[in-house]
Amino acid sequence: MKRRDFLRVGLIGLFSSRLEGSLKKSSGGEVSGAQVASPAGQTPLWKKLPRWRGFNLLEKFMLPWSNKPFVEQDFKWIADWGFDFVRLPMDYRCWTDPKDPYQLQEKTLAEIDQAVEWGQKYGIHVCINFHRAPGYTVAQPPEKLNLWKDPEAQKQFEFHWAAFARRYKGIKPEQLSFNLVNEPANVSAEDYAKVAQRAVAAIRKEDPQRLIIADGRQWGREPVWELVPLEIAQSTRGYEPMEITHYQAGWVGRRDWPKPTWPLKRGNQTIDRDWLRQDRIEPWKKLAQAGVGVHVGEWGAFNKTPHDVVLRWMRDCLTLWKEVGWGWALWNFRGSFGILDSERTDVAYEDFHGHKLDRKMLDLLRQF
Repeated sequence: MKRRDFLRVGLIGLFSSRLEGSLKKSSGGEVSGAQVASPAGQTPLWKKLPRWRGFNLLEKFMLPWSNKPFVEQDFKWIADWGFDFVRLPMDYRCWTDPKDPYQLQEKTLAEIDQAVEWGQKYGIHVCINFHRAPGYTVAQPPEKLNLWKDPEAQKQFEFHWAAFARRYKGIKPEQLSFNLVNEPANVSAEDYAKVAQRAVAAIRKEDPQRLIIADGRQWGREPVWELVPLEIAQSTRGYEPMEITHYQAGWVGRRDWPKPTWPLKRGNQTIDRDWLRQDRIEPWKKLAQAGVGVHVGEWGAFNKTPHDVVLRWMRDCLTLWKEVGWGWALWNFRGSFGILDSERTDVAYEDFHGHKLDRKMLDLLRQF
């Protein structure tokens, strides 16, 4: 499909005018203006997201580790199993000329086009995320610029999102969303809101209809009330407790956690479903009740945690999210957190078209 044909495809009283005014002043633009269309009488998508359920696909997750084309078969299997969502956490360097951040590489962008097209083909919502953005990443190495402080980083951030908005203008928001930047941390809510506002304005200048989602602060843990005037949805995480989800994960740097159980004992404290409800659900539930759509953009447990513990913990997470009507995207589909090729030592894998399928985990996910 040629690109020109592809593109043809188809608070809220809690916030004062002072906050809105400060955001306008910082950006020179309007704070709000979301135009995400909904049929007459229906709630706008950003206010109440569908309960999309699916997976993160990592083909363009990080240079130099990966910059491969996405795989159509993944979309088919995800749809066949009854799921309807993929998140594409991507490194902006994958499509950027290393000598010029304003020169985008068409070959890589065409591979992202394929993923969007396959989402439409198989009835799967595609969420494009900058996992590494100009000026910010949770990964290593850190960016040279600081997205929250450096005007040049902000200029590049807006440029890249505007380019994506132009490229996909006309695709329905029910089919495609933009997730601005992965897991902002160590940034004030005010600074985050100013950067987000500028990116939202750049996107809406090109495509007022695009559904936009912002991650919570502090690695997605905290809802961001300062973003509410922007009329965008927000994304939380399902990585608590870390002793379960990142047990023996080398990049975390903790080797002193004991072999986890579920429920988990942390000193004299019991971490269980009730704890998850209070600590992880209630703060975000308040945001949802104020009229902001919520989705769990990443969750899962590393392959060193005992499988039976993972499944019990997953069931409690899934139960809680279903109770409040939130969708989710497992990290990942194929890999150490996923249902395919996870390399766990305590799983009786099923052969599935040359892949090792964790049937118990898949069956559990399909129940919710």
